[in-house]
Amino acid sequence: MGILVNKMIVRLKGLRTQKLFAVDQNLGKMWPFGWKGPSGFSPRSTAEQVTQGIDATGLTAIVTGASSGIGTETTRVLALRGAHVIMAVRNMDSGRKVREEILKEIPTAKIDVMQLDLSSMESVRKFASEFVSLGLPLNLLINNAGIMAAPFMLSQDNIEMQFATNHVGHFLLTDLVLDTMKKTARESNREGRIVILSSEAHRFTYREGIRFDKINDESGYNSIWAYGQSKLANVLHANELTRHFKEEGANITANSLHPGAIMTNLLRFHSVINSVVTMVGRFALKNVQQGAATTCYVALHPQVKGVSGEYFMDSNLSKASSYAGDVGLAKKLWDFSLSLTNPK
Repeated sequence: MGILVNKMIVRLKGLRTQKLFAVDQNLGKMWPFGWKGPSGFSPRSTAEQVTQGIDATGLTAIVTGASSGIGTETTRVLALRGAHVIMAVRNMDSGRKVREEILKEIPTAKIDVMQLDLSSMESVRKFASEFVSLGLPLNLLINNAGIMAAPFMLSQDNIEMQFATNHVGHFLLTDLVLDTMKKTARESNREGRIVILSSEAHRFTYREGIRFDKINDESGYNSIWAYGQSKLANVLHANELTRHFKEEGANITANSLHPGAIMTNLLRFHSVINSVVTMVGRFALKNVQQGAATTCYVALHPQVKGVSGEYFMDSNLSKASSYAGDVGLAKKLWDFSLSLTNPK
């Protein structure tokens, strides 16, 4: 969820003045759109531009949520650069249509579509089992899919839906394909990369950061803060993965990112905010091509080689919240996530 939209949400939800000021400060860092960071790229840079000249031939990537929005554009650009992309999608019909559209533009594209519902651990396990059985390598894992600001509901596994979809499903998927990634990195002598889409909304969470003992507490549920909680979990997941990889000596990196303020269907649960965003979006928000840029940059660019446990925005290094840098919180989340995905 983008910074500009966060600003609207903050006002509409009546959050504290200091939080609104913090968002205004971040807006100052992002705009105008022509600003370029140390990487040489700006908020206006597109996914094609940040990967110009990069050859991804021989790489295999999984992209979750690939049938719409920046997931589709990420798939298209990775395929354009030569990668074999596995589209992990909830709706197979939509996924097949996207694949057909990309193949019309790029006849040589290597794209497969597989079913994945991240809100269901059974579906995640089925997807991972089927993928592993294909015997394919895995160089890139793009944890892109997500839902935003949904009303309170529980997943099939009785976990609050935003936390289940945005974090738990991706945590389990990552765990189940890690051996394949490690084997690929070892045998190819080529760095594997895990890219986890978070959001600047990770700054707007509950006071505890992650409400471990109240994940399913409907009485204290706030759809915006619950979304922020799940996005904070995304950053913490990348950071803790990095710690594990360094301990093991695995040639894999894990980073999180904010894709930017983008016109997508994430706000479908908030009609008023969605209407405001739609009105101003064409003037102030990123398009999908720009929105997928940071994902593709972190996944493919040589500048990111060896970089792990970092938070990116506008295809440049950025600074996440203090909660995101809490090592103890990251470890606690890891153990909590394991208890959810592998109950005794």
